[in-house]
Amino acid sequence: MKITSLQFSLFSLLASTLIQCSQSFTTTFSNKDGSTINRSFQGNKFDITKRVGIVPLMKKNSLLSLSMSLTLYGSQGSRSPLVNWAAYELGVPITMGDLSKNPHPFRQIPCLSDENGEVTVFESGAILTYIYTVAGLEKHNDSNARKGAVLSWITWANASLDPICFLETPEGKVYDTGLKNPNRRIDALDKILSKQEFLVDGGFSVADVAVASYLLYVPQFFQGINLSRWPNVVRYMKDCASRPHYGEAFGSGVQQYLIESLDAMGGGEKKKLFGMF
Repeated sequence: MKITSLQFSLFSLLASTLIQCSQSFTTTFSNKDGSTINRSFQGNKFDITKRVGIVPLMKKNSLLSLSMSLTLYGSQGSRSPLVNWAAYELGVPITMGDLSKNPHPFRQIPCLSDENGEVTVFESGAILTYIYTVAGLEKHNDSNARKGAVLSWITWANASLDPICFLETPEGKVYDTGLKNPNRRIDALDKILSKQEFLVDGGFSVADVAVASYLLYVPQFFQGINLSRWPNVVRYMKDCASRPHYGEAFGSGVQQYLIESLDAMGGGEKKKLFGMF
């Protein structure tokens, strides 16, 4: 097929389209009824300034260049920091939103929206998926196999791991954690992590943000818990908590507390096997 001069000009114009992205996050850990679990941790709030970049056309049929400014509504202490963590790891800029303007249909957090109000994403797993597959599209070059694995682990974290980590009353209030007792799914996770550093081939990913965030909430909110029955999970938790962007999202105080707690459970033993970090 011949390309006319007009088609070529349009192609060139699209190839040089500028996108502007800005995003924001805040976090607070809440029960489903809106009440909160209070613990002695104080995190930091972050603003990420706008970035401008050129989006190349990477496919034969033109790839749509996205121009978006993303806002996160949340607070420290909720599940919002895990969204911050993912954004930092992917290099996706976000700005913090005014909670009085939160577009969540039930006024809960976290919630993500774009500058035009055309996109509203709520539930932490859905937000992670959106950031990874849409906002972070230009930030990674994952294969279809890796994308499928990442999305599967995000879903598993919310559908299967969350109810293990947080036992709730019929009213939705967290009263304990299932990690105080033996659990076959965590046994299986420990076996997986005995053979690999992170969850998906190719290194750290948003899958680890999703899974490690829930695991790491447990020693934060149930202080003194001992997870040493799963040594590979403990090693994995420490590796994830030690990442600079984890501390940036959740706060250096939380990060240091977790590293020390996981060390006491034997979280440093597996590093000798992998020889990394």
